Amino acid sequence: MPYAPTLAWKGLEGPEEAHLVATATQRMAKYSEFLRIPSVSALPEHAADCRAAAEWLAVELRRIGAERVEVSETGGHPIVVAEKIVDPSLPTVVVYGHYDVQPGDPLDLWKTSPFEPIVRDGRMLGRGSADDKGQIVIHLSALEALVGTRGTLPVNVKYLFEGEEESSSINLEAWMAANPERCSGDAVIISDSGFFDGNRPALTVGLRGITYIQVDVRASDVDLHSGSYGGSVVNPANALAAMIASLHDANGRITVPGFYDDVVELTPADRAAFAALPFDEANYLAGIGASATAGESGFSTVERRGGRPTLDVNGIWGGFTGDGSKTIIPAHAHAKISCRLVTAQDPEKISRQLEAALRAAAPAGLHVEVQNLGNGDAFLTPLGDPYLTAAAGALEATFGVPPLYIREGGSIPIAALFQKRLGLPVVLLGFTPPDDNAHAPNESMDLGNFEGGIRAVIRALDAIATIG
Repeated sequence: MPYAPTLAWKGLEGPEEAHLVATATQRMAKYSEFLRIPSVSALPEHAADCRAAAEWLAVELRRIGAERVEVSETGGHPIVVAEKIVDPSLPTVVVYGHYDVQPGDPLDLWKTSPFEPIVRDGRMLGRGSADDKGQIVIHLSALEALVGTRGTLPVNVKYLFEGEEESSSINLEAWMAANPERCSGDAVIISDSGFFDGNRPALTVGLRGITYIQVDVRASDVDLHSGSYGGSVVNPANALAAMIASLHDANGRITVPGFYDDVVELTPADRAAFAALPFDEANYLAGIGASATAGESGFSTVERRGGRPTLDVNGIWGGFTGDGSKTIIPAHAHAKISCRLVTAQDPEKISRQLEAALRAAAPAGLHVEVQNLGNGDAFLTPLGDPYLTAAAGALEATFGVPPLYIREGGSIPIAALFQKRLGLPVVLLGFTPPDDNAHAPNESMDLGNFEGGIRAVIRALDAIATIG
């Protein structure tokens, strides 16, 4: 092979393994080709690139044997759908992924250009290598290996790859409502998650929901001289800082009235499961260059990041920030704030409560505007679900150890959408290493995870075929 994966996997026992070994170079070339497309959904200047990525996927799906391939319009970036229906009596699995990626900024921190992928130290380095283009390629490779060796699949599969996941999936729900037949089935596999600390194979059974707002505050029409007006009018930057500070108490608990009303508290069994995870807090801190953990008192780090709600400032700006000094009272100030939410919390309700808390904390003379930038529900898959069990067996057969069952702090709104709107069981079968730097400079995919992931997907589909 032209690379050296670092995580060991067990090869398949049938002809699919020989096919995968023989096509490794071609597979890596296709992987790199996909990563070179800068499909950044949040930036309008990359709209053509998002469409190019969708068209690339459609071409690949047709090439490897998928049927009813369509680049479907949404009013935003298109959704790519395809399927391989082999026998209506067999289970139908819906495979979801997203071809859009985060911006590459800050560019100066990358070891290479974010959209010029390279293989280094057993990893594919480049934006989207892990989140989520690499995981899409895993599924394409599994399809190609099965069709190329068996001429068919063990189950029916529908593919749904969207282009707006990194910008709140704003058109997905309406598209699903308008195209129910393209996303119906017996179960959903989402490969947009990863392994646990130490690159331990894992299945994510819980994800937090999210609400995201922007708050803009203004006190005057123009910046004012701080000597003439300081101490006599509201300073929007000072006021916004105080408003934000009021949203937590000294113990890290969120003070927004009603915020915890719908929180399902962790049970003793939940807390025991968190405590049993092989989590090394010192390594966790070292991996991000931090010196201490922080958050809501009374909970461990793994509990806080997977089982408790949060409120965080994601960005704050206003006034003069250039070199040197400029003595002004800024006319306005701004912040972006997100809340990660747990089961039963309603993102729209939390957004309204947060807006009310910010307005209540604002001093007289300050004009406050709040806009909601996106919502997503929390998600939980029950242990014992037969499709989850099939995925667990596939991971153990591939990587040699039983997978951990984890709850993660991130949000994948589509998971709850499939589960709550369509009533389908959802399995988060993801393969990225925990140090993949998703959304950050030097994003990468361990090629052991990548190659093992292909084998695990094939084994999972074979196992699902036996579910009655």
